[in-house]
Amino acid sequence: MRLGTSAPLTHSGPADWARKHRSLGLGAINFHLTCEDDPHLAESFLREAEKQDLVMAEVGVWRNTLSPDPEIRKASIRYAIGQLELADRIGARCCVNILGARGPRWDGAYRDNFSRETWLLAVKTIRQIIDAVKPRNTFFTIESMPWMVPTGPDEYLRLLDAVERDRFAVHLDVFNWMRTPERYFYNEEFVDECFEKLGPYVRSCHLKDVRMEPDYTLFFREVPMGQGGINIRHLIEAGEKLDPGMPFIIEHLDSEEAYLESIRYAQSLMNSSLGRNAENKQKGEQP
Repeated sequence: MRLGTSAPLTHSGPADWARKHRSLGLGAINFHLTCEDDPHLAESFLREAEKQDLVMAEVGVWRNTLSPDPEIRKASIRYAIGQLELADRIGARCCVNILGARGPRWDGAYRDNFSRETWLLAVKTIRQIIDAVKPRNTFFTIESMPWMVPTGPDEYLRLLDAVERDRFAVHLDVFNWMRTPERYFYNEEFVDECFEKLGPYVRSCHLKDVRMEPDYTLFFREVPMGQGGINIRHLIEAGEKLDPGMPFIIEHLDSEEAYLESIRYAQSLMNSSLGRNAENKQKGEQP
């Protein structure tokens, strides 16, 4: 796997940025510049990343392309097209956005998020973004959210079929799909289901943790790795089995030190997993 973070980490410029990621043992990054930044600066960061063998995992959109406000929707689609163009230019594994929300908050929970009309609008919008760019070096993807489509791997497969574009793929965040006690308590089985059904389409994964709080009513809290109930090692092993170079991106932490702690934690899981695999292989080779 290629571990990375959603934060660019403190740096003095492109070379320092790339060296810092490599010195931490990271192999993937989220590109923090946007289509609105100086393209020459973006090229400088890209060159330094290539020198350090850092894979561009994701270019984020994070705009509401389904906004009920027509002006916000229009601007969001225009930005998404620009970000997909950027992702294609730098050869990122994917450009990622959420599906969109039918209310004033760009990532909010609304009844209309689940309507048939929203589904049809989302399919039309994803096609519009991909067709405007016709990417050849990247894929457009949707990150799941707990309160919007797609609500699980089966629904993501239906979305892939509905969009009907070769350059539409999967960004996998199983943590945002922890919406039921069954998925939470049997998360290893759910992870296996996700990779079994979506594996050929997965371009990048997020890495964090979820804790189900023992309070009324049902509530799941996103927490740093190791503080929740998800078998992170199992997720990493499943991703590596599918693709040894799969990016796993740590996100949603509030300080650089918190990111560094999570990097060390993930690396300890990776190392123990490698050691266990080597031991199993050795045992299997014994007469």
